[in-house]
Amino acid sequence: MMLAAALADAIGVATGTPCPALALRPIGGGDINRAFHASGGPHAWFVKTNRAERLPMFEAEAAALDALAATDSVRVPRPLCSGVAAGQAFLVLEYLDLRGHGDAARLGEQLARLHRAPQARPDGAQFGWAHDNWIGSTPQPNGWRHDWIAFWREQRLGHQLKLAVQNGYGEALQRDGEALMARLDGLFVAYRPAPSLLHGDLWGGNHGYLADRTPVIFDPAIYVGDRECDLAMSELFGGFAPAFHAAYREAWPLDPGYAVRKTLYNLYHILNHANLFGGGYAAQAQRMLSQLLAQLR
Repeated sequence: MMLAAALADAIGVATGTPCPALALRPIGGGDINRAFHASGGPHAWFVKTNRAERLPMFEAEAAALDALAATDSVRVPRPLCSGVAAGQAFLVLEYLDLRGHGDAARLGEQLARLHRAPQARPDGAQFGWAHDNWIGSTPQPNGWRHDWIAFWREQRLGHQLKLAVQNGYGEALQRDGEALMARLDGLFVAYRPAPSLLHGDLWGGNHGYLADRTPVIFDPAIYVGDRECDLAMSELFGGFAPAFHAAYREAWPLDPGYAVRKTLYNLYHILNHANLFGGGYAAQAQRMLSQLLAQLR
């Protein structure tokens, strides 16, 4: 129970109030971190742990949750503290009792509000983030750019394709990936995305609802980019009610070209899944590349 005692000390420092002895109950559902329900007296927290060298990943997540909360748009779990305890990196968040169903239309409206939050910078750069972070356990480079197409070409698709080479996915995947990157402009004719603060990893498993039906999003991989990226991923694996999509589109209609670009944006995540998990994701990425190149002929 060294971890529980060390976490209690960290929570006590963060809250300014001594924390009672913690009871840690493992919670399933994550592929990357261990997760616990931590209870001490009348209070409860959600705790993630990983190897000590993964602390920067938790620090980036805490900063992302603070940035999302600052927009006053959609509910997120508030971070309390992070650090290393008993040889393990940890992140302590408020505990939210989530369920799978709630006010999906409200979530769509709130996501549109998040995407409209002002993102102006003094240097005029529009796309990126203040520091790099992670998508899953893959590093995600976020250096600021003025040009969205260049950002997506080099810091999203190009980055994943380089990792794919390292993981043995060469030949056709690289050939078609390079061809697509050379012709990306063709998917943005008469469309210039507004810089929006993105959740960045908005698949169905990263949202839930409180008992009063309030929507909650979590596990972000934030950056400033094209709002279509979040919408595309929300469609990639399903899990979002039709009312969510309808309410978003009513609050902020989508450009007609989204129907094609959503494949481009989801290609990033499928390449990432190929690099993380292997399996059939590389073949799926190849099919998506072929589909996009056919659109550009």
